[in-house]
Amino acid sequence: MTATLAPPVRIGRAAVGALGMLAVATGALESVVTPTLPLLQRELDMSPSEGALLSIVLLITGALVTPVAGKLGDRYGGKRILIRLMAVVCAGGLVSALAPNLPVLLLGQVLQGAMVGALPLSFILVRKHLPAGESKVAIGVVSGLFVGGGMAGTLSAGPVAEGLSRHWMFALPTLAVIGSTALVNRLMPHDPPGRSDDAGVDWPGLLLLSGTLVTLMLVLALAPDVASQPLMLGALILLLAAFAGGWIAVERRATSPMVDLRMLARPAVWKSCVLTFVICVGTSVAVYLVPQLFAVPSDEYGFGAGATAIGFFLLPGAVAASLAGPISGIGARRYGSRAVVTAGIVLMVTALIALAAVHTEVWHLVIGKLMIALANGLCVTALVTGTATSVEQGDTGIATSLVLVTRVLGYAVGAQVSGAILTAATPSGSDVPAESAFVTGFAIAAAVTALSLLVTRTMSKGAKE
Repeated sequence: MTATLAPPVRIGRAAVGALGMLAVATGALESVVTPTLPLLQRELDMSPSEGALLSIVLLITGALVTPVAGKLGDRYGGKRILIRLMAVVCAGGLVSALAPNLPVLLLGQVLQGAMVGALPLSFILVRKHLPAGESKVAIGVVSGLFVGGGMAGTLSAGPVAEGLSRHWMFALPTLAVIGSTALVNRLMPHDPPGRSDDAGVDWPGLLLLSGTLVTLMLVLALAPDVASQPLMLGALILLLAAFAGGWIAVERRATSPMVDLRMLARPAVWKSCVLTFVICVGTSVAVYLVPQLFAVPSDEYGFGAGATAIGFFLLPGAVAASLAGPISGIGARRYGSRAVVTAGIVLMVTALIALAAVHTEVWHLVIGKLMIALANGLCVTALVTGTATSVEQGDTGIATSLVLVTRVLGYAVGAQVSGAILTAATPSGSDVPAESAFVTGFAIAAAVTALSLLVTRTMSKGAKE
């Protein structure tokens, strides 16, 4: 006789509300660094390159943790893995709050990166405990609250850091994460574990990819100092080649690879990956450079904005990013994904060129950043959706994980290159880079992004209704 599993317990609004509170708290914790990065650089005596590394390390950790969390959630139950994941996030938030220097703060951000895997696990729980129609509504609510939490973090981080201290801007959302995690643990019933995956988690692939990404960031961070540290940079480049080569070899032989590189042979997938990488490079240049330009003293060529003002100036871009997903979905249904991606790229290139040419007023930067955030959301949503629908249902996770990895690489490379440009253009004994460095960064991002139009011309038009 075969035992039958009892159906999952249906959850009520309180449990969904607890997941929503967790989404708000994690969204706020994730977003506090961007508007306060100039403040953190001053207080911790960071170079622009080190600031760029701080701004993307959480995202890198998240890209590595997310696929593993999904597999473990399927094997052992979504709630069990979610609670453990949030324990790591809480530890990371407390480390960041107490960090006396940059290395400790980087460690805290690495641990906080586990939060990126929380949202997919929340969706798994909702789908297991609610009927299809209600689960769609709940997923939409949780997703929206995560975006709302990000906006709240963007606005509140500056006032908290300037009114209390940088320590409290990490501590307050971390306390909210601890409280909401306790609520989820109490209100959310346990979900039964799924069938075991005999292939297991690709731990060698995960470790080698981690080494590849970390080494790549170190190479980009040290690039401006190549004259003073040529041997160190050369050794890191060799180490990067070894990590990357080892990762490719392992992934090609793995039974259940973390990233199935054979999927890249499919035109729809590799085109989406190339476009995602290039578009995210352009986006991350603006994400990094615009707050830095706001913070440049007003007696130079900037605006002397503090963390509070920077958060307020970045808010329109955050709103635009939250609206981009639905707009992209509507546009893809009506005109096809290729048209949406092309329109997004043209919008982004226009904004980057405009920022390179004109950045003498606050509203120039606010509008430029808004256009870039909207363009990025349009493009990435259309590319992920197009990739997911261009492969067989069983390959959806593999294909979209490739897009996820290239998205992280794009953000990381763009941020580190931007930091390197500012570091190289900062005179000795000064904290203010030359204005030409910002012009160069925006112009390079515009040129690189424009090249992606060569790839969009070869894309299929995508599904239209």
